[in-house]
Amino acid sequence: MAQKAALIVFAHQSPASFNAALRDAAVQELTGQGFRVTVSDLYAMNFRASATQDDIIGDLKNPDHFQYGDETMRAWTEGRLSDDITAEQRKLQEAQLIIFQFPLYWFSVPAVLKGWFDRVLTQGFAFSLQKIYSKGVFKDKQALLSFTTGAPESMFQPDGIDGDINVTLWPLQNGILNFCGFQVLAPQIFWDPAHCPAAVRAQMLEGWRARLRGLLMERPLTFAPRELFDLSFQAGFRLRPKVKEEQKAQPFGLSTGHHLGKPLPPDDQTRAPSAGGNRK
Repeated sequence: MAQKAALIVFAHQSPASFNAALRDAAVQELTGQGFRVTVSDLYAMNFRASATQDDIIGDLKNPDHFQYGDETMRAWTEGRLSDDITAEQRKLQEAQLIIFQFPLYWFSVPAVLKGWFDRVLTQGFAFSLQKIYSKGVFKDKQALLSFTTGAPESMFQPDGIDGDINVTLWPLQNGILNFCGFQVLAPQIFWDPAHCPAAVRAQMLEGWRARLRGLLMERPLTFAPRELFDLSFQAGFRLRPKVKEEQKAQPFGLSTGHHLGKPLPPDDQTRAPSAGGNRK
C-alpha cells in the first residue's frame, strides 16, 4: 500500500511564530501516523505572489493582449509552466491531505498564499467547466484551513463588529477549495493567540495535536452539490426551480452563499454536520 502523503502550505515570515509551532506540530503528528509530509514554506522559498507572463515558458498565444487564465491553461497542457508552479502542482497531485497554515490578513490569506492559489491552481490542472465543485478535479483529496486571528472569537460572531466568521470563510472554502472539488474539513481557528497567556497557547497546540490524530475520520463540510443547479448559460447556472420551491419550507438558507434571502445556516462554514445531519 502506497504511503499517505500530506502537503502543508505555510505562509508566515517567522520561524519563531505560533503559526510555525502549529506547522511543526502538524508535521510531527502526521509523520507519526505514517504520512510523508511535505512543507511549502512560501516566504522561505521566496514564492512569487504576482501572476504574470513570467509564469509561462516560451511564446504567448496572444502577446498583444495577455490573458493569464488562457495562457497558463495552454502552457499547462503543453508542459510550459514555470518550474516553481510545476513543483507545487506535483506536490499537490501527490498529497491526499493539504493543510494551509497562515495568519488571517484583512479577512483573507496573506498575499503570498493568495499568489499560490492564483498561480498553482491553473485552469486545466485544478478545474475545468466540466470539473468543478462536487465533480471537481480534487474530489478525492481533503483540504483544511488552519489559521490564527488577531481578534477574539467574540468579534467574529454574527453580532460582533467583524461580522460572522462563516461569511469571511465562504470565498476561501467555497470559492477556492470546494470549487476545485476538495473535501473541505472544518477550519482550525486559533483565536487571538498573540494576546493569550502561554498556558492558553499550549492548550491550543495540544488541541490541534489531538484533532490531527483523528483528522482522517472527520466528515467534511457540506456544500450545495452542482446537481442542484441548471448548468447552462441559458439558465444562468442558477438553482433549479424545483430546488428553490423545496427550499421555501426550510427555516435557513441552503448555505452561507446560497441563503435565498433567509437566515444563514448556523456554523455552515465552521462545523461539519454529524451523521444525523446536525452540526457538531
